[in-house]
Amino acid sequence: MAREKTLMVDLNSDLGESFGAFRVGSDAEMLKLVSSANIACGFHAGDPGVMRETVALAVGSGARLGAHPGFPDLMGFGRRDMGASPQEFEDYVVYQVGALAGFAAAAGRRLQHVKCHGAMYNMAAKDERLAKALAGGVRKVDPGLIFVALSGSILYRAGLDEGLVTAAEAFGDRGYLDNGQLVPRSHPKALITDPEEVAARVATMVGQGYVLSIEGHRVSVQADTVCLHGDNPAAVDIAAKLRDALAAQDIQVRPMAELPLAGRASR
Repeated sequence: MAREKTLMVDLNSDLGESFGAFRVGSDAEMLKLVSSANIACGFHAGDPGVMRETVALAVGSGARLGAHPGFPDLMGFGRRDMGASPQEFEDYVVYQVGALAGFAAAAGRRLQHVKCHGAMYNMAAKDERLAKALAGGVRKVDPGLIFVALSGSILYRAGLDEGLVTAAEAFGDRGYLDNGQLVPRSHPKALITDPEEVAARVATMVGQGYVLSIEGHRVSVQADTVCLHGDNPAAVDIAAKLRDALAAQDIQVRPMAELPLAGRASR
């Protein structure tokens, strides 16, 4: 059964993923189109200078700030599974969220949210111990942070169990499996680059509460926030087309802090 139409949605993008002399993505252009920025914290991508620069860009654009912690894996861009323990998962998150919170404070701002990256996010979406470690780490750093997690996943439930305001995330430019998990990056249907297709998929997610899997079946999704990957070659075109599609349906784009998210009523 389709969910009631959502009138507001957050658009987030993974940004600040350059490193030293290597530039990744079109951060300045994306920040004109999204409402929340997930900023890499130096483990899977980014460095202190890039973190500072990206925070400044986000503040200038009006986008809310979020930490985007990942595995210490620059070579694999944080997309390789690591055999880390739950305690290591927690430590990675505490370290990285604290680092970005420092840059936010230096810019006169506070973090809005935390969204984990790549393999860390995907592993925790399927493993209760890892999910609890990530959510628990965020709570220990700042229980007022919004925890972003894959819609319907173990990670989403862990955020609520830890008492965090939790945003259900959907992915406009990623393929879905029948079980609601994302298609592995190694699969040819993992990434969607056609702006028209992404806009249509997101409009269905937000307005009707489902997405078609790569097998052609309906998968229920809750889309409090929709991710558009900043390293997608078509990211800017996708974001612009999506904003037009949402406006055509009278769906407002708002940052997570302004949405009626799960867990907020219990505070």
